[in-house]
Amino acid sequence: MKFVTTNEGKVEEAREYLAELTTVEQFDYDYVEIQSDSLADIAAYGAEAAFEAAGGEEPVIVDDSGLFIGGFDGFPGPYSAYVQDTLGVQQVWALVKTLDDRRAAFRGCVAYTDGETTETFEGSVQGELVAPRGTGGFGYDPIFEHAGETFAEMSTEKKNALSHRGRALAKLADWLADRDQ
Repeated sequence: MKFVTTNEGKVEEAREYLAELTTVEQFDYDYVEIQSDSLADIAAYGAEAAFEAAGGEEPVIVDDSGLFIGGFDGFPGPYSAYVQDTLGVQQVWALVKTLDDRRAAFRGCVAYTDGETTETFEGSVQGELVAPRGTGGFGYDPIFEHAGETFAEMSTEKKNALSHRGRALAKLADWLADRDQ
């Protein structure tokens, strides 16, 4: 199975969840990301485009995720990468720190396609946005706190065990296991 990403950390996380079911190889392909409020629609479209680009012979998975901020009615959500690229994590924190409602959720969706079937699997983790702490992780990890620690303060193993992507990958693994029986 090919995981469409440029992030080796995501590939390692997928390998942890899918090791008993399949091998996971990284596929570096820059698919056109549709504009949508739905992570599932974005991921499914990307998976189908990547499947064709990869030759259409083995299944592919694509993930799309976002940070959904309570005090901003869920924004930036699916537009999180764009907001991070244009504003940066420090500026997002500067905007959020004045809010009464700093609850947030990382939500992710993993889309699978084999050319005949396309399925999506969602995962989320609740937290709160805090002043940046920690040196690990990537993206919004320094400002996303779950159970007293930011994702940037957690070990990779701990973060992966409760991450939104991990929860979605676990659902994919269950689906693949049921499908193969």
